[in-house]
Amino acid sequence: MMETLRDEELRPVPRERAILESFFTHECIVAGGQSFFSRKDSIRTIYTSLHNELRKVVNMGRHTSGGSTPYLEDLLSHLSEQLCHFTQARMEIADFYEKMYSLGSQKTVNSEELVSTLESILQKYSSKFHHPILSRLEGSFQVEVDVLTQLLRCQAQVSEWHFLPALLNLHGAHSKLQAWGQVFERQRETRKHLFGGQSQKAVQPPHLYVWLQRLQGALLAKFSFYFHEALSRQAPPSEMKALTARTSPDYFGKISAFIRKHDAANVSLVFDNRGSESFQGHGYHHPHSYREAPKGVDQFPAVVSLPSGERPVTHWPNVIMIMSDRAVELNALDKVVPFYDDKVQSTYFLTRPEPHFTVVVIFDGRKSEKDSHIVAFLQELSGSLRNSKPFSTLKPGSKG
Repeated sequence: MMETLRDEELRPVPRERAILESFFTHECIVAGGQSFFSRKDSIRTIYTSLHNELRKVVNMGRHTSGGSTPYLEDLLSHLSEQLCHFTQARMEIADFYEKMYSLGSQKTVNSEELVSTLESILQKYSSKFHHPILSRLEGSFQVEVDVLTQLLRCQAQVSEWHFLPALLNLHGAHSKLQAWGQVFERQRETRKHLFGGQSQKAVQPPHLYVWLQRLQGALLAKFSFYFHEALSRQAPPSEMKALTARTSPDYFGKISAFIRKHDAANVSLVFDNRGSESFQGHGYHHPHSYREAPKGVDQFPAVVSLPSGERPVTHWPNVIMIMSDRAVELNALDKVVPFYDDKVQSTYFLTRPEPHFTVVVIFDGRKSEKDSHIVAFLQELSGSLRNSKPFSTLKPGSKG
């Protein structure tokens, strides 16, 4: 970026040039390079140091009178002031990622609240570093915040079982990440063209980009599972199975394998629709279409039900009763609630990954309430559906 200024113009102000070059070097390392998941204190120390040095350049420019290149000193002062805002924005984003990490260990994550925080940061700094020389920094900051906002919105909408808005945000984030990834591909091609051969070290995408891709992948897997019935209408079963097998994790495949291994009668994901006025069933519905609000057991539809695809109707009153009677336990983090009903000779295991959804496993006959394989599977499934793993990899020093 600084190459736009001729070397002979920069010689009279070597200190200012050194500070700005130091900034761009550190910014490439911290914001876009391999040190994204360094200790937060180190990031804050670097940005604080850069901010202080840039502030000195701003103050020197204001107090400089005359000189051989006053216009250049004014430009450096102006750029430094905008870069001060940029370092402040990056520190606030670092605080935001730390907050996300702390939420990863909680039962529920208020994604809408996180989106609101992100939007306020963007609004606060959106016009604070707008100089053309800084256009790449401004653009990268905008893309980062936009992608993260759309992914968090998607998470909130999937958790409310809103098909279309979740799909649109997931697609929007994917498109921006794809365009971002093409930048690394162009860098790789440029390096091959300049140096030739295959011995040069490949251009690696920054950890931030990789982490956003992982978050998107986790949401895609969750979206594919929660809206499996709606999506399966668009493809034959064999193609749908192949598509879901490419998601990570493949919830449909993992549950199917669990059913075969442990001879489970049914595994269902139940949606608690009570209090929702907009519920109309699986998939997308025209916003002005009318459907009478469900009542009774229909307030608890099966989002997914394996292996048959249909909820076990005879068991459904029992499932709803257990969900109601054991609500306090189900709302606890990673709690698996067992229940044996001797009247129907069936054992139920329930866990609640998030407020509106409950996973139910039904076995014919009696099963040990402390069966470690069943409990471990449900705890892993619940934690994965809660989507806490991507948040936990934001831990300072984590390699993802």
